[in-house]
Amino acid sequence: MQVSDLSKTHLYPKSAANPLWQAPESGKWTATEIAQQPTLWRELQADFKHREAQLSAFLNPLLAKDNLRIILTGAGTSAYIGEALAAFLQRQLRLPGQRVEALSSTDIVSHPRLHLNPLQPTLIVSYGRSGNSPESLAVLALADELLTDVSHLLLTCNPEGALASYAAEHSHKACLWLMPQESHDRSFAMTSSFSCMYLATLLLFAEEDKPLSRVLTLTEQLLETRLDGVQQTAAHCCKRIVFLGAGPLKAAAQEAALKYLELTAGIVISSFESPLGFRHGPKSLVNEDTQIVMLGSSEPYARAYDLDLLSELRADKRALDICYLSEEALAQDGQASLEEAWLILPFIVYCQLLAFYKALELGVSPDNPCPSGQVNRVVQGVKLHSLAVYTRPGSLDNTED
Repeated sequence: MQVSDLSKTHLYPKSAANPLWQAPESGKWTATEIAQQPTLWRELQADFKHREAQLSAFLNPLLAKDNLRIILTGAGTSAYIGEALAAFLQRQLRLPGQRVEALSSTDIVSHPRLHLNPLQPTLIVSYGRSGNSPESLAVLALADELLTDVSHLLLTCNPEGALASYAAEHSHKACLWLMPQESHDRSFAMTSSFSCMYLATLLLFAEEDKPLSRVLTLTEQLLETRLDGVQQTAAHCCKRIVFLGAGPLKAAAQEAALKYLELTAGIVISSFESPLGFRHGPKSLVNEDTQIVMLGSSEPYARAYDLDLLSELRADKRALDICYLSEEALAQDGQASLEEAWLILPFIVYCQLLAFYKALELGVSPDNPCPSGQVNRVVQGVKLHSLAVYTRPGSLDNTED
C-alpha cells in the first residue's frame, strides 16, 4: 500500500514541457477543456456582473414567495451540480417556508406526479451542456403541464440547444443564462460545462464571490505546478477506485467516479461513498487492486470523521494507494479557508485530471472513450411517453405513444 502526499510533489513552472499541454491528438479537447477552466471562471464572473440586474429581476420576485420550492435538475453530471449545492443553497434562503431540492431529470420524468407538487410555487433550475437532453426537455413539458405556478431558470452551454430555444419562446416565465462559449465541451466528458454551471449557481445564490479568488489560485497552482503528482497517482495499476466525500463533497465524489468510469471506458470500476457510509458494506471492495481518493472536508467536525477512516484504511494495509486531498495539500501556503461548496471546484479539476491521465495510460481516447456508441455525448435512445395516455383508465394495457 502507498499513501500519496500531494504536498511533496515536484514543482515546475508552466511551460511547453507541461504534460497537460502535450496531450496526444486523442485527448487534445479534454486536455484543453480541463486546463481552460480558471479562464472561463473569470469570464463567467465578469458576465455575472454584467447580467446581475437582469437575473435579479427574474429571481427576486420568486425568492419573495415564502413557500417557494426550488428544484435543481439535470441528468448525469448535470444532476450532480444540484446534489452538491442543494444543502448550501438552502442555507442562503431567508424565508423559513422555502426549500431547495436536487432531483435528477431522469427521476422526474419517470415519476412526475411523485416529484412535482401543484400546490407549491416552483422554480426549476435546469442544467444542460447541450441543452438537448430528452429528459431535460421532458421536465420542462411535465412541469408546465402539472404545476400551476412554475418558473424556469435555464443554465446551458449551447446557444443553439432546445433549452435556449425554450427560454426564447417562454420569456414570461423562463430566464436563460448562457455559459461561456468554450464551456460547450467538444470532448465526450463534461468538464468545463460542469464547473461553469456549478459556479454560475454559486454566483447567483451565495452571499459573496470573494472565495472565487482563492479557488482560482488553488486551481491554477494545480494545473501549472502539480500535474506530475496527479500523473504519479494515476500511474498506479488499479482495477478499482473509490472516491470518498462527506456533505457536499459526496456529490463531488459521485461526479469524480463517473468521470473516471467514462474516461477509462469502464476498464477501471469506480464507486463513491461518504467516509462514514463506507464502513457500512462498501468497504468490502478494498483489496490490493483498489485505489482510494478521499476528498477532505474543510469543516473541522466533519474532517475528524474523515481522518478516523483515513487512519483505519492505512492500518488495514489492504488498499493499493490512498490519496487524501485537502485544501492545505493543494495550497502552497498551507492555509484552509474555503467552504466545501467552493472547495469542490479545485477538487473536481484534480479528479478530472486523474481520470484523464488514467485514460491515456490505458490507451483509451479521452475525447472519445466509447467509439462503439454504447454511450454518447448527448444521450440517445430515450423514448418519451405521453403522461396523459398513461393516466387514463385502463392505460396500463395501452401501447399508444
